[in-house]
Amino acid sequence: MLFVQNDVSSCACCTGETSYEAKTEADSNDITEHPHDDKPRPYACTVCDRRFTQKGNMNDHKLIHSGEKLYSCTECGKQFLSQRRLSCHKNIHTSKYKCTECGKCCDTGGHLAVHMRRHSGEKLFECNVCSKRFTRSYSLVVHSRIHSGEKPYKCHICDSTFTVSGSLYNHMRVHTGDKPYICSVCNMSFSEKNNLNSHKRCVHSNRRPHHCPYCGIQCKTNRYLKSHVRIHTGAKPYSCRHCSSSFTQHVKLRRHLLKSHNEGTRVTCQICQKKFSNNS
Repeated sequence: MLFVQNDVSSCACCTGETSYEAKTEADSNDITEHPHDDKPRPYACTVCDRRFTQKGNMNDHKLIHSGEKLYSCTECGKQFLSQRRLSCHKNIHTSKYKCTECGKCCDTGGHLAVHMRRHSGEKLFECNVCSKRFTRSYSLVVHSRIHSGEKPYKCHICDSTFTVSGSLYNHMRVHTGDKPYICSVCNMSFSEKNNLNSHKRCVHSNRRPHHCPYCGIQCKTNRYLKSHVRIHTGAKPYSCRHCSSSFTQHVKLRRHLLKSHNEGTRVTCQICQKKFSNNS
């Protein structure tokens, strides 16, 4: 995968930003391996066929499929797949890597360096297909899968596929029923941290910090604002791969695929035979 950094084409391995440092938060469960280098990879995952240079990395990766968490933080109770990730997480509590702009504490120096780009607005990595720019090299790698249609992470239970391993890791909770994120106000539990944060903003907060530049409406979340703005612009970025239909929201595209093309009907109710996209 090539990207443009200051108008110079280079490989993500050679920028000084390691794979681990460049990961998005959603993909923090991934393993530090570069799939585009020429190193021999004798160790293959028996679930998704992904290959690794070291057996230890393969064993760590296989924990993603099981959803198992072995190491717990004594400060906050958060759990991790390996001792290494727990050790990095502890840096957050000690404020070892603290942002001087907003006070956010990061788990590694690399993550802090990437975080600082949010304040500076610096986006070094450019997609060579659509020219969209990113602050992280791995964000560019994940983005490029939109153009290639690549979804290398596959659920071994329902065959759902994902572009990042973190999404697969979160998806496994659909099958396990695990909801580790609990609201401190109403004790409602969630399978994903983002859902908990959205719940707090939408249900327990009256803050509406996001303003529409067209009509001035105030929104609680930036995600809702982006969706609302499409009413004014007419943008429909979610296109059906089977027909010419396009939609303003991804959820509307999913409903269309399910209703019109019978796509995603993997689970059937044993009582009435109605079909659904997943167990939840």
